[in-house]
Amino acid sequence: MQGTVTGSDAKSGIEVLTEDADATTETVNQVQPLPMPLTKEQERRIWRKVDRRLLPILTIMYLVGSLDRSNIGNAKLQGLMTQLNLTGDEYNIALTMYFVSYTLCTVPANLLLKKLRPSKWLPGIALVWGIVATLMGLARSYPQLVGVRICLGIAEAGLPPGAFYYITIWYPRHMVSYRIGLFWGGATFAGAFSGLLAFGISFMSGTAGLLGWSWIFIIEGLITIVVSIVAFFVFVDFPDTATFLTPEERAYIVHKKKYDNSSVGEEEHFELRHLWETLTDWRVVACSLINMSVITPVYGITLFLPFGFNAVISQLLSVPPYVVATATVVAWSKWSDNIRRRSPFICAGLICCLVGFAINVANVSIGARYFGTFLVVAGSYAGFPGNVSWLGNNTVGHYRRGIAIGMQVMFANAGGAIACNIYRIRDAPRYLLGHGVEMGFVGMGLTLLPIVVITYMRDNARRDAALCEAEDRGLKVEYPPEELRRMGNQAPDFRYTL
Repeated sequence: MQGTVTGSDAKSGIEVLTEDADATTETVNQVQPLPMPLTKEQERRIWRKVDRRLLPILTIMYLVGSLDRSNIGNAKLQGLMTQLNLTGDEYNIALTMYFVSYTLCTVPANLLLKKLRPSKWLPGIALVWGIVATLMGLARSYPQLVGVRICLGIAEAGLPPGAFYYITIWYPRHMVSYRIGLFWGGATFAGAFSGLLAFGISFMSGTAGLLGWSWIFIIEGLITIVVSIVAFFVFVDFPDTATFLTPEERAYIVHKKKYDNSSVGEEEHFELRHLWETLTDWRVVACSLINMSVITPVYGITLFLPFGFNAVISQLLSVPPYVVATATVVAWSKWSDNIRRRSPFICAGLICCLVGFAINVANVSIGARYFGTFLVVAGSYAGFPGNVSWLGNNTVGHYRRGIAIGMQVMFANAGGAIACNIYRIRDAPRYLLGHGVEMGFVGMGLTLLPIVVITYMRDNARRDAALCEAEDRGLKVEYPPEELRRMGNQAPDFRYTL
């Protein structure tokens, strides 16, 4: 550490340094000036330009990815079980194996994103999973179905964590939730679109000797392939290399992002300690478990939504809850960024899920259970963007953030594997076991959430008090910029988002 130590505050643990003759020493309060002065309207114009380039293709890719992941529920209604002679828990096992391979590949995929460039990595994996999804329509036995589902999980594992991480690379932390909400809304809308599309495709049953379930996989897989090819020409990498921006606009975004979380920027190189520090951070684990409590209901409802009616009516009834959920996702995400708070929206989503599952467990009419489904779908989908943004906001360092988000998605998909096995065919149509276990997960989230919030509030208050105490004593606090970057979210100038 550069400088001469003239004192130390035993209470705050802050080292106090005198100014040194070394002109390169940077203080906590020293930041580079903005590359160019901008009005609020000019800033909004730049961010709208970025939105128009990044969000449409991300949203469409996420939508087709969600279709390919969850359309097996619609395929089940169109003869998948009968033609492949699936018995007992074989359908559930096929679903589970997708999540096993998916879960194992999320963290490595996010580390590769930074190395291999988003413009090649994300469209590339979309092309691969589109091909795999198409081939799933040609499966003719249970082992073939399981094998293709494993491959689909490996191919798709890079998209969700990669997309979330990609957004945090481009946007300041208090603009992230709304952007994640917009393309996550695509995944939510996929739930509505999936039912309508499957209903239309079902009329192709018998064409070329294939049943409706095969055509669902083939048509939706081919759509993904087309989207991936377009993405190769549309996707951009990082702000400092974006050719669709002017040099002045690039400089503004790079500066804005560099000093968003820290007065001296973030660590951008990878070290093994980043992996270890992130994996052993109990709050990263807690936030991942909270995410698991939000996402497990998403997978449970997506894969097992029929209401006891025939296939056509069940598919059409699945549309309205997702339409409501899409609007809720976008509204809550925008609100979250406006007030710079994440935890209230996560809490609200979990409460909606708890009430919705409680209604479905109760011995009430099918209409009441349908209303409960609205609460579950809206709460689980709308609570998710705030949770991902929250962890991204509170994790400093490019690779730390990538690992943390990958870990969060990994836990979420472990919840998906569990959801596949608690909704058993023999429990239809009320699925009491599945709904009961989901309520347990929601309860876990409602327990962990206030614990994490309280510790964030305590740390913020302690750092504020230490700073005020140093100012009152007339002490000047200095750290070398390298140390501040190394400290990450433990730096004295960093404040957690609540």
